[in-house]
Amino acid sequence: MKFAVIVFPGSNCDRDMYHAANEVLGEEADLVWYQNSKLENYDGILLPGGFSYGDYLRSGAVAATSDVMNQVKEHAAKGKPVLGVCNGFQILTEAGLLPGALMRNKKLAFMCHQEELIVENNDTIFTRGYEKDEIVRFPIAHGEGNYFCDEQTLATLKANNQIVFTYKNNPNGSVADIAGIINQAGNVLGMMPHPERAVEALLGSEDGLKLFQSIVQNWRESHYVANA
Repeated sequence: MKFAVIVFPGSNCDRDMYHAANEVLGEEADLVWYQNSKLENYDGILLPGGFSYGDYLRSGAVAATSDVMNQVKEHAAKGKPVLGVCNGFQILTEAGLLPGALMRNKKLAFMCHQEELIVENNDTIFTRGYEKDEIVRFPIAHGEGNYFCDEQTLATLKANNQIVFTYKNNPNGSVADIAGIINQAGNVLGMMPHPERAVEALLGSEDGLKLFQSIVQNWRESHYVANA
C-alpha cells in the first residue's frame, strides 16, 4: 500500500506520520508538498497535525482551500481511505469532508498529554483491529480540539454510527465526548488524538498501530478481491 502524507506550510507532525506508515508499518509512504501533489497513484491519504498556515483565520481554514484538497476530495469520492489527525481533522471539517467544527479548548489552553479513548465503532476500515468499547491510549496536542456540531448533526452522527472514538475523560469540552468521526461512506476519518504518536512502546503506547494496520488489511483484502 502506498500512502501520501500531505505537507502544508506549518505542518509539524508530517514526519511522525511518515515514520508510522513507512518505518513502523513497513508500507510505502511519501512526504508530498501540497503544491507539487499528484495523488492519483496513492492508495491512502494522510493529513498530519500541526499549524497549517499558522492557523490564520481558523485552524485548517486556509489549507482547506488549497488545490490539493480538491484531489483529496476526488480520492475520497472513489472510496479510498483518508485520515486527518489534529490539524488534519480541522482541515477535513473546513473542507466539508466531515461535519462539524473544531473550536478552542474549553479551558482556552493548549493541551499535550496522553488520553484514554473508547473505541465506539470497530466496524470501519480504520478500527477493525480493535474491540468494541476497547480503551486505548493516544496522546493529544491541541489548542482547538473542542469538537462542536448542532443537535441535528449530532443525531445524524449517532444514527449512522459515525462516532468512532470518544474521550473517556473529556479534556477539551467536545460535544458528546467526541474524539474522532467518519463520513457516512466510512472512508474518511478525522480525529484530534494522535495515533501516529502511539505506534511504539518507546512512545508510551502502541495502541495507534492497530489503526494503521486496519487500513492496510482492508486495502489488501479489497485489492485482492478486485484483482481476483
